[in-house]
Amino acid sequence: MQDEYRTVARPGVHETEINRSRFLCALAPAATEREAQDFIAAVRKEHADATHNCFAYVIGADASTQKAGDDGEPGGTAGLPMLQMLLRRDMRYVVAVVTRYYGGVKLGAGGLIRAYGGAVGEALDSVGTITRRRFRLATVAVDHQRAGKVQNDLRATGREVRDVRYGEEVTIEIGLPDADVPAFRAWLADATAGTARCELGGEAYGDA
Repeated sequence: MQDEYRTVARPGVHETEINRSRFLCALAPAATEREAQDFIAAVRKEHADATHNCFAYVIGADASTQKAGDDGEPGGTAGLPMLQMLLRRDMRYVVAVVTRYYGGVKLGAGGLIRAYGGAVGEALDSVGTITRRRFRLATVAVDHQRAGKVQNDLRATGREVRDVRYGEEVTIEIGLPDADVPAFRAWLADATAGTARCELGGEAYGDA
């Protein structure tokens, strides 16, 4: 797994005008290829009267799924530069659709490449991006008497508390970088006089 990746902070749209053609770049996070395709379909429906609705998406922290489409623009002048811009910015789990309303002036192949790639770059700057970092999931089991202090200390030190469950013991699920595991175990033993247990689970990504 990648240690970290970047994605868009939220869905958003950014518009730019080049030689009287309007370019609207819609961006959204997409956890799966299906989500990306559904977003593309929704934008195409909203802008059914547009000259072109070109797309690109990257799914997977390792960019394992990449697709792009020109929607009638000359081959390689729209979807590919959009995809290249996403990859250049290290974007993952993201979909971009650039809607073009033709303004009567032809841009030529070079102009189209710059326009479509640039529209995505400007939209990323406008909408904003976030970094998500790989975490090891860990479950801490602690007695009720110490649970409140442990939770407060975890949050005070910036640990991501993902879930808390109350039973015979209190179980607290957290995320922490692999490199922090030994130090965390030592801290937990010290904080709970050795009474708490820490079990490591799988991996996930969280906001850095």
